Amino acid sequence: MGDSDPVYTLDEALNVVGFGKYQGLVLVYGALGWVSEAMEMMILSFIGSAVQSQWHLSPAQKSLISTMVFAGMLVGASFWGIISDSYGRRNAILGVSTISGVAGLLGSFSPNYISLLILRCIAGVGLGGSHIFNAWFLEFVPMQNRGAWMIVFSSFWTVGSILEAALAWIVMPSYGWRWLIALSSVPSFIVLLLYGLAPESPRYLCMKGRTNEARKILEKAASLNGTALQTGRLVSDKQARAASENTHLLSKPTDNNEKRKSSIVSVLFSPKLIRTNLLIWFLYFGNTFSYYGIVLLTSELSGDQRSCTTLRLHSEKGQNTRLYLDVFITSLAEVPGMILGAFIVDKVGRKLSMIIMLMSGSILFIPLLAQQSEILTTSVLFGARALVSATFIVACIYAPEVYPTNVRGTAVGVASAIGRIGGMICPLIAVGLVDGCQQTYAVLLFQAMMLLSALSVALTPFETGGKNLTDVLD
Repeated sequence: MGDSDPVYTLDEALNVVGFGKYQGLVLVYGALGWVSEAMEMMILSFIGSAVQSQWHLSPAQKSLISTMVFAGMLVGASFWGIISDSYGRRNAILGVSTISGVAGLLGSFSPNYISLLILRCIAGVGLGGSHIFNAWFLEFVPMQNRGAWMIVFSSFWTVGSILEAALAWIVMPSYGWRWLIALSSVPSFIVLLLYGLAPESPRYLCMKGRTNEARKILEKAASLNGTALQTGRLVSDKQARAASENTHLLSKPTDNNEKRKSSIVSVLFSPKLIRTNLLIWFLYFGNTFSYYGIVLLTSELSGDQRSCTTLRLHSEKGQNTRLYLDVFITSLAEVPGMILGAFIVDKVGRKLSMIIMLMSGSILFIPLLAQQSEILTTSVLFGARALVSATFIVACIYAPEVYPTNVRGTAVGVASAIGRIGGMICPLIAVGLVDGCQQTYAVLLFQAMMLLSALSVALTPFETGGKNLTDVLD
């Protein structure tokens, strides 16, 4: 093809290719990664009490197990984001799944408390990069109904949560926590087994100037979807803008590694993005804090400490069975949350969706400021988890849409890392305050965090619904 051939951008190509069987296969593969993280994170609701009983741990030592996972995720979130933007989404996926799977499996053989802490922290480093699956899938989806398809993708977190709760219910009473950890690593190994079939993101390839490779992927997608890719030459957004400004269309992209890394940092922390960064960082912090607060609050209110029996959902008798049931029921709350998110995300926009659900979740928590019956307490936790999980899903759609392709992985990774700080602090709050008979203060803190998160969303300058993704910052 000569320079006189018509040109088209990736967004134009994706609109022609459409959403079909090819994206369906990409969805299934990416969903496995999402399921893997959800299962590994839900382990925190079950193994703490079992390990505490077996190794005679203090409440602080029990809480440290969750904190170490989040500490690892804090490191991994930023690290894998940089790897993703510098060396490709596929390479990041390979590293994430390898570390998560191997460290997760080895954790089941931990001979003592210290080795378990170390291995769960290493597993956390892998889990911290799970946001790469989200960005990877996003970059295959046409603009039309992108929000709804991303909700479908994010729903596999719910699948993983429910699967882990059911698995714990079946495995823990008979086989113990070691088998639960081992079986929970299976999705990561399935991702590795199918890795050779996973394509690189065509948007990443275009951004790196590798348009011929991107075109081959798009041609394969079009063939599988029963459509035909338009004729002409595929160009990146940057090249298309250069062409419109009568500059050289195919200016060769710089591939110097040092310049590339400095470019990622300079773009991410440029004046145009600094306000967006701060607000999205707080959104991720507050949302992660609130989500895991509800998850851990459920297990704590079903716990076995007898010092605050008036604040507990259940008596000591049958509490282990009730713990699995309570977590399973509240995990099911993510199903209506997912449906709610899918219904409103494209109708009212990303920002308003999150504001409505965060404020509603804060209001719903009001009854837990005082002692309530078992049914009402479980119902409140069910509703709050539905709303906060739906907000989490929309936030995971919104953040990758805000940032350009050349820093998307790093930007979302940094935001996820900030969120992990919230996750690290949360076990100390959920366990510490409730164990200290201070449920009211814990609930007030969660309410305040939800309201402040809603405020941060309201102040963000961009609404991304119905808009094309960008490859570079204007």
